[in-house]
Amino acid sequence: MKTLWINAGEISGDLQGGALLAALRDMAPHNSLRVVGMGGDNLARAGQENLLRVEELSVMGIVEVLAAIPRAIRMLRRIRRDMERIRPDAVLLIDAPEFNFRVAKIAHRLGIPVYYFIPPKVWAWRTGRVKFLKKHIRRIFSILPFEVDFYHANGMDVTYVGNPLVDMVNYEGIRDVSPVAHRIGLMPGSRRKEVESLLPAFAGAAQKLVRQFPDLEFHCIRSSNFTEEYMRSFWHCSLPLVMHDGSDRYRLMRTFQCIMAASGTATLETGLAGVPTLVAYKVSPLSYWIGLHVLKVKWISLTNLIMNRSVFPEHIEKDADPEPLAARMEEWLRHPEKLNAVVHDLEELRKRCGDSGSAQRAAGALLAELNALPSAATNAV
Repeated sequence: MKTLWINAGEISGDLQGGALLAALRDMAPHNSLRVVGMGGDNLARAGQENLLRVEELSVMGIVEVLAAIPRAIRMLRRIRRDMERIRPDAVLLIDAPEFNFRVAKIAHRLGIPVYYFIPPKVWAWRTGRVKFLKKHIRRIFSILPFEVDFYHANGMDVTYVGNPLVDMVNYEGIRDVSPVAHRIGLMPGSRRKEVESLLPAFAGAAQKLVRQFPDLEFHCIRSSNFTEEYMRSFWHCSLPLVMHDGSDRYRLMRTFQCIMAASGTATLETGLAGVPTLVAYKVSPLSYWIGLHVLKVKWISLTNLIMNRSVFPEHIEKDADPEPLAARMEEWLRHPEKLNAVVHDLEELRKRCGDSGSAQRAAGALLAELNALPSAATNAV
């Protein structure tokens, strides 16, 4: 039996890791694979024994990551002890480079092969990190078509597997759902910092919009790691807020005329679902200042990066305050042809993200790597 350690450091990584692991379980012979590591509900449902929970490390922004260092250090010590005890045959890292680079070091020092699924965006900023990846990572499984050439140019083994969200969104299964007039979606993120900064801004924008559009209704998709009570504590608005737990989220998204969403994986989800989205992003002033000086890309949303142009409006820092958000939404609502133009652009996005079957391709590539490895000398029971 081979033992695989999967380390997801974010809620989105747990979501996509769960799909990969489910496909891997289908491919691997029965009882031939034990999977342990750090994850959330999706990896657990797919059969991973979570020794640490992903929710313990869900932060954003450079300064916010620094503030979480003491907790992260304790978690890394636990990971080192457990890896020494279990001695997995391989480690698969998913996204979250600020944390997972440390995990890569631990595994590398123990002589355990390390693979990376959804690698860090080193082509966007801190490109020097590619040297670290080349030293510590055996193979990268890429989900973005434009980053493959970058890793090849830097002498790394990379396999493009397509984007797992193509399967998860399953556009063909939801394309028959039509948007409901004046229904606005809200997706304030899966991290506390995101929710605490963006949901009040969304509420302020809603309060301004309803003066012009009294029939508006607002629907919020809540991340599973937050309670409804917690989310509602940031809705400082006289309008009612309809809360959803995220079940059947993509069909629900299709009922929205448009969406205000936190920057991140969600903005590619909404893009693949074909829903015009206003992308919002707020971090600390210092994180924002650092980002201005180190980012090497024009956009922050994955939809715009893949399209290589501005399809989704991006509202960053002060531009993500209620007044600018409301002004943008008012422009869309008063001019439906602008919404339709975005919907048309999103057809091209789906073509660029490739065919379905990403999880199966990633699982197949990973299984081939695992089968080529000698079993670890000892695996703890």
